[in-house]
Amino acid sequence: MKKLNLTLIFSLLLSLLASISYAGDYKAVTISEPEDGATVSSPLKVCMKPWNVEFEPAKKGVNEGKGHNHILVDVGLPNLVQPIPKDANHIHMGDGSSCKTIKLSSGKHIIRTLFGKGNHIPYNPPLTDSIEVKVK
Repeated sequence: MKKLNLTLIFSLLLSLLASISYAGDYKAVTISEPEDGATVSSPLKVCMKPWNVEFEPAKKGVNEGKGHNHILVDVGLPNLVQPIPKDANHIHMGDGSSCKTIKLSSGKHIIRTLFGKGNHIPYNPPLTDSIEVKVK
């Protein structure tokens, strides 16, 4: 029994060490506000948090690991090899900010963030996160 416990502990430690070394390479952009499933009023503030990437204005060009956010409302991911469209459902944050106030109609909405390079082309694999909100 002791040997089984030691083997299990050793395996768990190896897994933990592997995940720590991998965490340094992990890149993501998550939605930090509002919370998934929240009931909100419009206009609402949408904020993103970077993980091993840096937010910067689009005018700074294409720089590896850097870029700006796009908020996608009620649409899926666009083509990842072309610039992200700019319309009512694809909101660009080319100033490099981490938060934007947007207006939404009453009802349920899916809000997605998509991190793009200075040329508005998303990273591939995509750095994206999504939440669902209900607007009063």
